Amino acid sequence: MKITKLEAGGRDIALVTGSGILISDVQSALDLMATVQYETGSDRIVIHKSLISERFFDLSTRLAGDILQKFINYRAKLAIVGDFTTYSSRSLRDFIYESNNGSDFFFMPTEQQAIEKLSSIK
Repeated sequence: MKITKLEAGGRDIALVTGSGILISDVQSALDLMATVQYETGSDRIVIHKSLISERFFDLSTRLAGDILQKFINYRAKLAIVGDFTTYSSRSLRDFIYESNNGSDFFFMPTEQQAIEKLSSIK
């Protein structure tokens, strides 16, 4: 895992890259959040969807909701980057839509859009 600290819009944003699955359950999401905050001081994280378990995108597992709740509780913000059009689940599409209209959790097609989104919210 590599964490790159970026500055955009007067905000510190951490870009997490790597190979393999970094988020597979709630504990690994908390570990990632803590590592990013310790190493960069940032509470805004951009990560590619390939680093997240596919279980996350199956809402029946409740993993996405549980992770979202932890990010909200710890006042951290997360932008997941990738192509989400491959998922046919209506409930997942609704979850993505609602998340993108909120202020904590985002699903963006590019890293640049994710960085812009995280830098523009309070």
